[in-house]
Amino acid sequence: MAKVWTKKKANDWYRDLPWLVGCNYSPRNAINQLEMWQADTFSPALIDEELKWASSIGMNSIRVFLHDLLWKQDARKFLARIDKFLGIAHKHGIGTMIVFFDSVWHPFPYAGKQRDPEPGVHNSGWAQSPGVDVLQDYARFEQLHEYVTGVIRHFADDPRVVVWDLWNEPDNPNAMSYGVRDLGPGKAKIVSQLIPKVFAWARAGKPSQPLTSGIWLGDWASEATMKEHERVQIGQSDVISFHDYGRPDHIERKVIDLQRYKRPMICTEYMSRGTGSTFEGVLPVLKKHKVGAFCWGLVAGKTQTKYPWDSWQRPYRTEPSPWFHEVFHPDGRPYRSEEVDVIASLTNRGRIAKPKRGQRK
Repeated sequence: MAKVWTKKKANDWYRDLPWLVGCNYSPRNAINQLEMWQADTFSPALIDEELKWASSIGMNSIRVFLHDLLWKQDARKFLARIDKFLGIAHKHGIGTMIVFFDSVWHPFPYAGKQRDPEPGVHNSGWAQSPGVDVLQDYARFEQLHEYVTGVIRHFADDPRVVVWDLWNEPDNPNAMSYGVRDLGPGKAKIVSQLIPKVFAWARAGKPSQPLTSGIWLGDWASEATMKEHERVQIGQSDVISFHDYGRPDHIERKVIDLQRYKRPMICTEYMSRGTGSTFEGVLPVLKKHKVGAFCWGLVAGKTQTKYPWDSWQRPYRTEPSPWFHEVFHPDGRPYRSEEVDVIASLTNRGRIAKPKRGQRK
């Protein structure tokens, strides 16, 4: 069984890359991962249009979420759609970070036609993967082995995939949205036992790309202050990833805390204007420390993440000011022109290097 990359291997890999700058991406016509990828709603032309906008301001990478139910529907055709997506992104000089599991938002996902967005509510239809019923059933969770290993094996040597992100916010209890319908604090204990299995499944696919799972909420100043599942995530990751929606001084403290691991770092979620996490404030901090930077959102659409998190308690009847997330209006106009100018300036419109001769395109 493959082991965690050495620090040298991880840093050598990172040294060969440009500074990774991009977004968490879902097309404007998709309420969640299922609607993004399912055959009836997969939209290559729209994705091509939106990723062109991302590239035009200097973004060279994106983070996208898969779903285990898509593999169950039709694995072969699902892989073909992922391949199509990677080709579109690569055409625009964009590399892709792929996320397998996500413990945030709707606890009971279902395949097929997805519901319409709830007016004025942030991410009202985003789906957990797997659902909480699977998390509580060890035998059912074990069946997801083929999904993780199968996807990774298919793209294991594909340079269009930059990083594999195995589990997004695994312990998130969704207390302010789904409350008692989710697993609450008990979720952390369950996922602490499952995370190592997912890393083992991923390594069985023999990826040439690094693996990670990001920590997202807590005190990371020392091993003693970190939660059990956070220590597992960090210990199993080839490169360190984390989330922070705080002000520039807050995120810089987090970066400094995590520098003790002496591994490449990627902030896989930031930028929420209402909390003080802005492009102008945070992006220069991440560049100074050469930490990869993935904001949440690109184009305002059915996820409705231009609305703040508190919209779950008080749905918005009018457009929020400022927008919480997102960079572009649906017609391609920047929400704030000064923001895209900052991104373009800091990135020098940087691009992921094209594959070397002989590599898969």
